[in-house]
Amino acid sequence: MNIKVIAFDADDTLWVNEPYFQETEQKFCSLLEDYLPHHSVGQELFKTEMQNLSLYGYGVKGFMLSMVETALRVSNNTASLDVIEKAIGFGKDLLGRPIELLEGVEEVLRTLHGKYRLVVATKGDLLDQERKLKKSGIEHYFHHIEIMSDKQEADYKKLIKHLDIPADQFLMLGNSLKSDVLPVLAIGGHAFHIPYHTTWAHEKIEHHVDHPNFRQLESITEVISAIPVQV
Repeated sequence: MNIKVIAFDADDTLWVNEPYFQETEQKFCSLLEDYLPHHSVGQELFKTEMQNLSLYGYGVKGFMLSMVETALRVSNNTASLDVIEKAIGFGKDLLGRPIELLEGVEEVLRTLHGKYRLVVATKGDLLDQERKLKKSGIEHYFHHIEIMSDKQEADYKKLIKHLDIPADQFLMLGNSLKSDVLPVLAIGGHAFHIPYHTTWAHEKIEHHVDHPNFRQLESITEVISAIPVQV
């Protein structure tokens, strides 16, 4: 391995994210129990999110709009203004949640800082991700911040071109095989998968990865022993 740049996914790799969304979804499902059973509301919300991804992209704002649209659809446009206001309030509460760094994150960043160029490569809403990074207290460790509209092969190629390195000098760390691992391996980079205990349904895949540039880790701290770090 001749790694020069290490890129970190943000949500559920550096800090807690998906549990907050799941908590908000549970509140939303309870809000609409008069119209549909709890699990059915969740299914309808997910369907709306998938339909809207190409329009709104990833992030809280698209989630808020999808909640409002779902409330109107499942209620046959009879949901009260109070219901709509509460759905919007759930989204605003989500935007205001504190940043909770995952265990070992700062230790890893402190160890690798100055030895490699460290990058954040995440997708989502630009303003929200910038806000979270500032609130996290770890922004100073990173050489570059890349907030992507999506994480496809073309997006990673664009990032690597900007970093001015060949793909085999790029290492991506993240909790999603779909977004953080497979596209990077496909373009010749390295990728380590760091699973998180909850994963958004859209990011789940049944896929066994067998690739010389891939490694499965149990925690982010294993990165330190998985790559050479000069003292």
